[in-house]
Amino acid sequence: MSQRSLAYIFQHQKLLVDENLQLPKVEKLASDLLIHPNDHVIARDLLEDEIIPEGLQLVPIRDLIQTWSTNDFLQASRAVQLLEWRRNHKFCSHCGHRTEIHSKEYAMICPACGYHQYPRVQPCVITIITRGNNEVLLAKSAHNKSNMYGLIAGFVEVGETLEEAVQRETMEEVGLKLKNIRYMSSQPWPFPSNLMIAFHAEYESGEIQLQLEEISDAQFFKFDQLPQIPFKGSIAHSMIMQMTEKRKAS
Repeated sequence: MSQRSLAYIFQHQKLLVDENLQLPKVEKLASDLLIHPNDHVIARDLLEDEIIPEGLQLVPIRDLIQTWSTNDFLQASRAVQLLEWRRNHKFCSHCGHRTEIHSKEYAMICPACGYHQYPRVQPCVITIITRGNNEVLLAKSAHNKSNMYGLIAGFVEVGETLEEAVQRETMEEVGLKLKNIRYMSSQPWPFPSNLMIAFHAEYESGEIQLQLEEISDAQFFKFDQLPQIPFKGSIAHSMIMQMTEKRKAS
C-alpha cells in the first residue's frame, strides 16, 4: 500500500477538513502539488462536481485562521497560493504555448520558448496610525457591511518604496500626513496572494477627508474605547492588540 499524504484540498478559498478541523490523509496523485516533499504534504483542487467524502467538510480558510496555530495557517496559506499560481499559469505569457510543471522547483516552464514562470506575491502595506499617547486611527471599509473598523492598507505601486506607499495610501484614503513611519512585522495573506507588510506611523497633520469609494468612516479612537476590530489571527488584530498593550504598559 502506498504511503498516504497529508492533504490541503481546496475548492476556491475553502479547505477540506474533518469535524475537528484537521486535514485528511489521501493517496497521492501524479498531478498533486508537493508542499513539503520530505513530509509527504500535498495540495490539490477539489473539482466542482467531486463528491466530498463522508466525515469531511469545506470550511472557509478565513474561519480557520481564528482556530489554527500561526504555523498551520501559514502552511495552508502557502498551499492555496501555490495552487492559485499553478491554476493561473497554464499557458506561457510570452508565446501562449501550454506550460509544463517543473520537476524540482516551483516553476511553470514553456517547452516552446523556455520561459519560466515563478510564483509571485503582491506586497501590501498596512498601517496603524497613532495620535499622541492614547488615540489610534481606525477606518471602516466601504465594501464591508459590518460595523468592523480596521487599519489603512493598500497595494504597493510600481516604483515606490514601502514608506512612500504608506504615505500615499493614507493621504488618498483619509487625507492625513504621517511621520515616524516604522516597520513592525509581516504576514502572508492568501486572498488571493498578498504579503501584508505592517507599519506604525504617527499622525503629523491634516483633517480626515474620506475617499468615499473606499472608506465609509474613519475616526481617532481612544485605546480603551475601541469599536469592533478585525478578527484574531489577522495582522490588523495583532497590530491593534500590540499597540494597546504597549499603551497599557507605559
